[in-house]
Amino acid sequence: MTALTHAPLRIVAGPTGAGKSALAFALAERHGAVLISADSRQIYRGFDIGTAKPTAAERVRVTHVGVDVADPTERWSAARWARDAGEAIEAAARAGRPVIVCGGTGLWLKALVAPLAEEPPMDPARRRAMQAALGALDTPTLRRWVETLDPPRAALGRTQLLRAAEVALLTGRRLSAAIAAGADAPHRPARWLLVDPGPALQDRLAARLDRMLAEGWEGEVRALMARVPADAPAWNACGYRAVQEAVVAGVPVTAVREAILVATRQYAKRQRTWFRHQLGPAAAVTRLDPGAPDALATAERWFLDGDDA
Repeated sequence: MTALTHAPLRIVAGPTGAGKSALAFALAERHGAVLISADSRQIYRGFDIGTAKPTAAERVRVTHVGVDVADPTERWSAARWARDAGEAIEAAARAGRPVIVCGGTGLWLKALVAPLAEEPPMDPARRRAMQAALGALDTPTLRRWVETLDPPRAALGRTQLLRAAEVALLTGRRLSAAIAAGADAPHRPARWLLVDPGPALQDRLAARLDRMLAEGWEGEVRALMARVPADAPAWNACGYRAVQEAVVAGVPVTAVREAILVATRQYAKRQRTWFRHQLGPAAAVTRLDPGAPDALATAERWFLDGDDA
């Protein structure tokens, strides 16, 4: 961390579908801020509708970093994302522009404020073979494997489960141990705006899913299937594999709507658990219900308070 970036980071976080992106966008547009996406699904080019990716018009109005940076076949580690985000933060500081980090991928956010230890090297050929083998497992089976291979990672989402199993099987070391080894690295101060509508999130997720289906999610998946391998990591984005399987089976995508909704709600629950456990009493956290009448005003005060740090 340089003198340019000693001020606490502004991080807008919360579960999927909570409304954090809209608030962060409004703040970024108002203050000319660079918006850094901490969403492990929005990095993949072409996977747009089902990841609620910012539109092309929104990206013209606000500078976004971390969106459409990876091919669907690439794996993106938390350490790699944090390194790229750190470079973007430095560049924004040199340009005199504020930064807002926004997303719900907890491990990535943690890697940014508390740098991770370097993961052990892995042979590329063996890694590709392992990824193919692990990708063929359903999530419950994969979770049981990780309960043995790396128990601290077993409660996380599919992408994190795949990574934990891959590292353990190829290196004989636990990813959780590598993360813990980075605990003594210099931490970057942060101020958090934790966005969560509470019980209303259930209905918000259902409404968002229906919008995605109405906007042509099935058509997007069909087009992706023509050029993206079925075992590509990008398919692990919440809901994509279910839509893919519906297309292959020749059934209407509405037939898997409920399964997608259940999986999305479970993912949101895991995110809430992560934030509850990771953002302890020492963290500078402002909690916000995006449905409150004064939500934007509260977010604005939170943003401006950072100028006094």
